[in-house]
Amino acid sequence: MTNYRQILDDTYSSAEQIQNVDETFTFSKEVKGYIETIVDKAENNKAVLAVIITLMAHKIVVPEDDIRYHQKDIGNFSGRTIDSKFITPFIKEKNFPAMAESGWLTRSLEQKVPYDLNYPGAIKPTSLKNAFLRLINEVQANGVDAKSILTYFFVLLIRQRDSHNIDLAKPHSLSISNIIEVLHQHFDYPYIGHGASRLPTLAIYAAYECMMKEVSRFHDKQLCPLESHTSADSQSGQIGDIQINDINGEAFEGVEIKHNIEITKDLVEHAYTKFMSQHTNRYYLLTTADMSKADWSPIEEEIKSIARKHGSQVIVNGVYTSLKYYLRLLSDPSDFIEHYVNLMKNDENVKYPQQAAWNEIISKLNL
Repeated sequence: MTNYRQILDDTYSSAEQIQNVDETFTFSKEVKGYIETIVDKAENNKAVLAVIITLMAHKIVVPEDDIRYHQKDIGNFSGRTIDSKFITPFIKEKNFPAMAESGWLTRSLEQKVPYDLNYPGAIKPTSLKNAFLRLINEVQANGVDAKSILTYFFVLLIRQRDSHNIDLAKPHSLSISNIIEVLHQHFDYPYIGHGASRLPTLAIYAAYECMMKEVSRFHDKQLCPLESHTSADSQSGQIGDIQINDINGEAFEGVEIKHNIEITKDLVEHAYTKFMSQHTNRYYLLTTADMSKADWSPIEEEIKSIARKHGSQVIVNGVYTSLKYYLRLLSDPSDFIEHYVNLMKNDENVKYPQQAAWNEIISKLNL
């Protein structure tokens, strides 16, 4: 049988990927309004949020149960037990508004009476009580899908959480080896959902932001703004994830960055199609993947072929090796941390989990 944690993780992962709620969710405006009311008031009414998420999760796991009968004394399950064991720990983990232990420890919700439209508990304000009871009624009496409701809850809670600014750590005493180790941990953290693959790009871009001021090669050159992670290079007009233009506005240098993807001859060939019509001096293909077992012979042959045809130098390398070299060029490597954190804070593709992981990693660092 599917367990509660699996339901929560799967639903959360789905919610992270949803962009347009109007196209995704087809239930009525009234149902959406009930969910929005509960989320809007969740910070001051954490118990209601815990209980409604528990009931939706239980309806998914045991669809035959009537979720209005939320205690063993009046029904088939104990909402409090499920909440304490699975729901509230999950809510805390995701940094949503959370109870200390369970929503059922609140007097207005603990009564041994069904959560029907006549429930007498003093849930305040009235608009919240109405939303809570009517949403339960929509699922139990009118057959509205509990999985869709739970997903919409998570979409709104994720957006609410991510809209709050997180104070990100900016350590200024890290050695180059410390910085590389921190980045290793940050890129490879066991995230659920998307966002991690953007981090190596931000790190390389942060290094370029620093080098533009200090490295003579980039005198009179311009670092182009980062495009959205979801924008294809062909759509954005850039030759890679990162592009440096010369004084005439032509692509002088490009960088394509892969996370846990091995660079192959095909990727080199494809990269060439992006800059073949420009006077690009260098093009880097960087990856966080281990290239020790890569088939280097065809890669090197393709690089030589491009040099003969075009004159550009194509360089395949590791992200960490490149960063280590770039940081050695800087007069103060701590500038890199400043730039990386600012990019992470402002990039729309980096979400709360990546930001929270950064603070966690820094807090555990032994200097």
